[in-house]
Amino acid sequence: MPITTQENARKLSKKEFNQIYWRSFTLLGSFNYERMEGLGFLYAMMPSLRRIWKDDPEGYKAALHRHIAAFNMTVAPSPFVMGIAVAMEELAHDDENFDVESINAVKVSLMGPLSGIGDTFFWGIFKVIACSLGVSFASQGSVLGPIVLLLAFNIPNFLTRYYCLKIGYNNGSKLLENLQQSGKMQLFTYCAGIVGVAAIGCMIAAWIGLECPIAFSIAGSEVVVQQYLDEICPQLLSLGATLLIYRLLKKKISIMKLILIIVAVSFVCGVFGILA
Repeated sequence: MPITTQENARKLSKKEFNQIYWRSFTLLGSFNYERMEGLGFLYAMMPSLRRIWKDDPEGYKAALHRHIAAFNMTVAPSPFVMGIAVAMEELAHDDENFDVESINAVKVSLMGPLSGIGDTFFWGIFKVIACSLGVSFASQGSVLGPIVLLLAFNIPNFLTRYYCLKIGYNNGSKLLENLQQSGKMQLFTYCAGIVGVAAIGCMIAAWIGLECPIAFSIAGSEVVVQQYLDEICPQLLSLGATLLIYRLLKKKISIMKLILIIVAVSFVCGVFGILA
């Protein structure tokens, strides 16, 4: 049977809450280009996962694999996702019919929107304000310059992490319980998956941006290959490269080998003007 909201609220103790909160500061401590912040996310989740799955070693092992998956977003609001993930893990433990694939689907669907909000506030507003205040003091020779800068930037950071974790867990529990009781969990999972795939598609288009600069003349008219590729599908080369790399990963080719292959192919294609 699904757990109730009251039971949920009692399960996450203050000690466990604090463990997740402080561990969330390690998200970027193990950043890599294979799983990005995935290892840090798992490290923050481990106190809850040990508690939830302590009576099920196989379930605990599966949960560890779930949360070491690739994860990347602005770090300040990331505890919101952790709170929801904890609530979903509790529901997965107590309801054998729960679709565990929905946990990562929800995580991926939240990465884009929360990163957009987080980047705007923390890198576009708070950082600028903090630096302006710090520089104004430092330019006058005051030792308060770096202190003011750190306080102005980190106080909102600390508060955002705390309340995001609290809201994510408590409201996530209520939302999941309502979805489970109304039978809309499958629809919710399906929609979250769509949003997640769309977010990944946007990341591919924004971060990779492969183009083919090859151009030649036919009957006095210049033909630019990239224009025809864009008519077929914008960012087609970026999509094709991503799908190819994903397939190679599924074939258990190591990340280091893939990086070397990408560097070699990029160098050759760049020298001969095939890709840009």
